[in-house]
Amino acid sequence: MHTHNFGGPAAFIDRSDINTDEIIPARYLTEISKEALAPHLLEDLHLEGQNFDPKSLSGKKVLVTRSNFGCGSSREHAVWVLEVNDIRLVVAENFARIFRQNMFNCGILAVELPKEELDRLFALSRTGEIDIAVDVEGESLTARSANGEILSCAFHLNPFDKQLVAAGGWLAYADARY
Repeated sequence: MHTHNFGGPAAFIDRSDINTDEIIPARYLTEISKEALAPHLLEDLHLEGQNFDPKSLSGKKVLVTRSNFGCGSSREHAVWVLEVNDIRLVVAENFARIFRQNMFNCGILAVELPKEELDRLFALSRTGEIDIAVDVEGESLTARSANGEILSCAFHLNPFDKQLVAAGGWLAYADARY
């Protein structure tokens, strides 16, 4: 079993229904390598009344957003672009079903939290940089602000999803077992 580090500096995007076209614009789907997708993560994302710069995601390892993340078409490219940008954890109220499964298949952790917990995380993010750590086995998430404030949340993962992310995704899981 591999131990993967799910956590690090977090980017907060305060919007629901971020779709796969916004995560990776369709014009890049002809790229022949995952790496070629990397610079285009969320480049078409529009946030009402907010200036969003996709370059602000540089160095971030965690994405925190609202509900229905990854809706739209079921393309794997939207998960691959997270993977090649070293985003190993996305925290949201919920995820589009196929997108969520694609995340686990690629060894990326999808953590679902109730709206109230997300509200608390977003409030903490307004104090400055936030670092998030996850204990997959213990099903807990801890957010730390630059000023030392700590917020902990419990989440639930089914045993199979836990095994998938522990292995590093479906291919590694299958290699170890079949």
